[in-house]
Amino acid sequence: MLKSSGMGMRYKLTLATGLLECLCFAGVVFGWATLVFVLKADGYFSDLCINVTDARGESNSDCSVQDEYFSLVFTVASFMNNFLTLPNGFFFDHFGTMATRFLAIFFYTSGSLIVALSNKAFSVMLFPAVSLIAVGGILFLMTNMQVGNLFGAHRSTIITIYNGAFDSSSVIFLIIKVLYEKGLSLRASFLFLTACNLIHSSGLSSSCQNHTFLTPSIQTMSMAHFLKIFSNEISCSKSNSYNVEQYEANREESSASGKSLEDDSLETDSLQPSNNSEKDSFRSCVLSWFFLWHLVWLSVMQLRHYFFIGTLNPMLNRLADQDPGTVSEYTNAFAFAQFCGVLCAPWNGLLMDRHKRKPLEPGVPEQEADLRSSILSLFLTSLQCLLFSICASVPFLPLQYFTFILQVLNRSFLYGGNAAFLSIAFPGRHFGKLYGLVMSLSAVVSLLQYPCFALNKLLGGDPLYVNIILTVLTLLAFIHPVYVFLHCRELAKQRQNSQSISEASLQETAMY
Repeated sequence: MLKSSGMGMRYKLTLATGLLECLCFAGVVFGWATLVFVLKADGYFSDLCINVTDARGESNSDCSVQDEYFSLVFTVASFMNNFLTLPNGFFFDHFGTMATRFLAIFFYTSGSLIVALSNKAFSVMLFPAVSLIAVGGILFLMTNMQVGNLFGAHRSTIITIYNGAFDSSSVIFLIIKVLYEKGLSLRASFLFLTACNLIHSSGLSSSCQNHTFLTPSIQTMSMAHFLKIFSNEISCSKSNSYNVEQYEANREESSASGKSLEDDSLETDSLQPSNNSEKDSFRSCVLSWFFLWHLVWLSVMQLRHYFFIGTLNPMLNRLADQDPGTVSEYTNAFAFAQFCGVLCAPWNGLLMDRHKRKPLEPGVPEQEADLRSSILSLFLTSLQCLLFSICASVPFLPLQYFTFILQVLNRSFLYGGNAAFLSIAFPGRHFGKLYGLVMSLSAVVSLLQYPCFALNKLLGGDPLYVNIILTVLTLLAFIHPVYVFLHCRELAKQRQNSQSISEASLQETAMY
C-alpha cells in the first residue's frame, strides 16, 4: 500500500512538472506578436526603416520592410516547427523518449541563448534562434504527452490538457514584454530561460528525473506505438484502459518469447483479411480522398492562423494610427487570450466523443460511428476559422478583441481535431507516419505566408485584400466535413441495401 501511494505521488509530480514544462516552454513561439513589440523597442531590423515625405511635406519613418522581416522570422520558425515533425518522429521511433528530450533541451537552450546574445547589429540571428525554440518546444510536447499513460482512464483528459498548455505557453512572451516595460532587459529574460533549460540538461529538473527513472519502459516506446495509443484516447474516450504497469507486464511476457510488445501490437492491428491488405496500405491511405481533403482542411486554416500572427503587430499599428500605448494594450489582450487555450482544449474531444455515451445502432461499426461524430467537429472548426478570418479582415480595432477569442478557440480545435480524425479514419499502425506527413506537408503550404506578405507590401501595407483572399481559401475547409458526411451516408445506404437483400433472401427461403 505504501509503495502504491508513493508511486501515485510520483505520478502526480510527473504530471505537474510536465504540465509546467509545456506551459512555460513548449509553444512560446506562438506569442511572437508580443515579442515583436519588445524587439522593435530594442531596435532589431531598425536599419531597414527609411524616412519618407508624405503628401503634406512631413517627414515620417517607413518601417514596412522591418515588419516584413519580423514576419519572415515567424514564417521560417512556424515552417520548421511543423516540417520537422516527420524526421523528429523517426528519431523518437528509433531512440526513445530520453534521447528525444535531450534533443529538445539542446534545441531550446541553443535558441534562447542565441536570442540572449543577439542585438540589433545581429538581428539576423533571430532566424535560427526562433526556429530552434519552435522545434525544441514541439519535442517537449511530444514527449510529455506520454505522461497521460500513467493515469489509466484519465489519460485522454490529461493529454488534451497538455495540448492546451502548449497553446497557452505563448503567454511567456507577454511576461517578457511586461518585465521589459518594468526595466528588465530582453537579454536577462532569455538568459533566465536558458538557465532553466540548463537545469533540464543537468538532471536537476524533477520533470526530467521523472521521465528518466519513473517511466523507463516508455523511453524506448516507438513513435508509432505511442501515437497509436494517443490517437485512440485523444478524444476523452472511455475505452479499454491503458497504463504503464500493464505495458511493463506485457513487455516482460513478450520478451520471454523473443518478441517486442510493439511487434505484437502492430501484428494485432495488422490482422486484416488478405483482400484488404492493399486497401489498408500506407500508400493507399496517402492517396485517399480522406487524406487529401484532411490535408487541405488543416493547411488552409493553419495558413490563416500563421498569417494573422505574423502580421498582427503591423496590423495593430495601422489600425491604432501608430499609437504604441494602444498597440501594447491589444498585444497584451491577444497574449492573454492565448493563455486561455488550456481551457478550450478538451471541448473538441468531448464533442467528438459524445456518441460513446450511447450504445451503437444495430449493424453500425465503431469506426463509422466515430466518423459520423467527427463531422460536427470538422464543420464547427471550419466555421470558427471562417468567422475568425472575417473578423480579422474588418479594419475595426475594437472588433479584434472578439477576433482574439475566435483565434484561440479555433486553434485549440484545429490541432486536436487533426490528430483525432487521423486516428479514426486510418489504420492505427499508420498513425505515426500519417501524422508526421500531414504536418510536414501543411508546413510546406504555410510557406505561402511569404507571398502573402509580399502581396501585402505591394498593396501598400493594407492587409484587407490578402485577408479576403485567405477568407475565400478558408471555404475550402468545408469540403472535408461535407465529404465525410457523404461517405457516411453512402455507407448507411450500402448497409440498408445489404439488410434488404438479406431479408429478401430469408423470405424466399421461408417460402420454400
